[in-house]
Amino acid sequence: MMEMKVLGCALLFPLQIFFCLLRAIVRLFTRQKRRDLGTDVVLITGGGRGIGRHLAKEFAKQGARKVILWGRTEKCLKETCEEISMTGTECHYFVCDVGNREEVYQQAKVLREKVGDVTILVNNAAVVHGKTLMDSDDDALLKTQHINTLGQFWTTKAFLPRMLELCNGHVVCINSILSLSSIPGAIDYCTSKASSYAFMESLTLGLLDCPGVGCSTVLPFHTDTEMFQGMRVRFPKLFPPLNPEMVAERTVEAVRTNTAFVVLPWTMHFLVILKSLLPQAALEEIHKFSGSYTCMNTFKGRT
Repeated sequence: MMEMKVLGCALLFPLQIFFCLLRAIVRLFTRQKRRDLGTDVVLITGGGRGIGRHLAKEFAKQGARKVILWGRTEKCLKETCEEISMTGTECHYFVCDVGNREEVYQQAKVLREKVGDVTILVNNAAVVHGKTLMDSDDDALLKTQHINTLGQFWTTKAFLPRMLELCNGHVVCINSILSLSSIPGAIDYCTSKASSYAFMESLTLGLLDCPGVGCSTVLPFHTDTEMFQGMRVRFPKLFPPLNPEMVAERTVEAVRTNTAFVVLPWTMHFLVILKSLLPQAALEEIHKFSGSYTCMNTFKGRT
């Protein structure tokens, strides 16, 4: 009896895979049902500037009930909060370093008491120091891992339990294509983003049987913000930096359509395929030809 059951599952498995592929193709050409953000409380870490600021504006534009900003620089948080409030969306900000576990848990408690339950968590906060391993200060390396990687553990642990209780929530990670294809000169950032990607991949699978709670991971190419200022690729017209407004729009779209993984631009999928097929020597030549081998030599971005 058990053997027949196993055989039946084995025969159905190819059909299930085919159905999943067919459904994915249909999704590309049809308008999907979208989440109504009208009752959602959105928390954005690193929300004072860069992509975080544009995310706040886009969530407000799409009708979020409340937008909450977390970050380390009060001046930026206050400016963004005032800008969002002027659009008519309720907005609050709290100074919080997501790399500090106790501070995250404390501010999460304060947030719930003052604003309410967070239903959409956007882990956007990140830093990059733009140096090789031997040129990197130990404290700087630790700071990157604490903010870019461990910070997601603390924020998710702080807010996910209530989402599961409510059967309503979404966890978002603004990651990077560098989590899948690293470059020299940003070893701290690439390592932290690869760890972050693994975290989100595991979390996404772990929540498959949790109704009403989903995940989205966005992996953009170099985005035109002050964070990576000075970074230069060899063919900027062929590989132009992404517009942060577009990244924000696609992120909110991913939340509303419950899309698990988004690669920006879509052509970066070819990079992932090439990494799986080509020998290391060929990949090294691609790095040198494209300029990614030396793109961080002129880096002078914000850390």
